[in-house]
Amino acid sequence: MMTDYELTQKVIGCAMKVHTALGPGLLESAYQECLCFELLRAGLYAEKQKPMPLVYSEVRLDCGYRVDVMVERRLILEIKSVEALNDIHLAQVLTYLRLANCHLALLMNFNVLHLRDGIRRVVNQYDDSASSAKTSASSAVNSVERTQHET
Repeated sequence: MMTDYELTQKVIGCAMKVHTALGPGLLESAYQECLCFELLRAGLYAEKQKPMPLVYSEVRLDCGYRVDVMVERRLILEIKSVEALNDIHLAQVLTYLRLANCHLALLMNFNVLHLRDGIRRVVNQYDDSASSAKTSASSAVNSVERTQHET
């Protein structure tokens, strides 16, 4: 089984392939379809528009929440095509992580010149014993670089 780090690197590689071919400016649905195609070609299990039920007072409710793409049943991809990512997008991904009981997501904005500037790794109670130090350090550096770049 791949570590979270290896899985995210493979997914990011597929996303970069799609972005290179299509460029910015399309609808989220176009990027989602093409990315799922690339993920399947790469041998990854990917579910599009996966329903995300809400459990309230021990009752499972279908409130219409859907994860854009769930990869290998453990990585959430939230695909955007917006001018800029903001706090509401991050809050949405954190909510999906909690509802799905997952630890890791990638928030991807395809409406950028270079996709590397549109990807944010989002972590919820992260623990991947094989690569947690490497990934946590990388995530911390990415967070600091993004913060410095945004200000």
